Amino acid sequence: MVDLAVYAGLFVSAFLSATLVPGQSEAALVALLLAGHHSTVLLLAVASAGNILGSTVNWLLGRFIERFRDKAWFPVSQAAMQRAESHYARWGHWSLLFSFAPVIGDPLTVIAGVLREPLWRFLLLVSLSKIGRYLVLALATQPWMSQA
Repeated sequence: MVDLAVYAGLFVSAFLSATLVPGQSEAALVALLLAGHHSTVLLLAVASAGNILGSTVNWLLGRFIERFRDKAWFPVSQAAMQRAESHYARWGHWSLLFSFAPVIGDPLTVIAGVLREPLWRFLLLVSLSKIGRYLVLALATQPWMSQA
């Protein structure tokens, strides 16, 4: 039962970290990897799944939030939306490879939804980005790395 709580906690942390809510999924993953009590592959799979799902929620929000763009309560100014859309249009879907990055990654996934990025391509590029980041962290925490 404790293992389930650990994996569920990591999943929630990774999910929230991928949304506009600040989170520390990298720190949680590294701490669990360094503890050495859990399967590295399973930890990577759980963190990746949570983070990718969180980014997909952002994409869905982007798909449906645009209809409220002209409302006074809309959380992003028209100018900021236009800047974000222009950056995304300039770099295209390849910019989603930076969806792992702090500060810019979450807004990128929302804008991808606003600009109607196809879900299959969104999932492919975001998955490469998110899994790649967690894989680098896992490799950096391996004992053989610290002995070099």
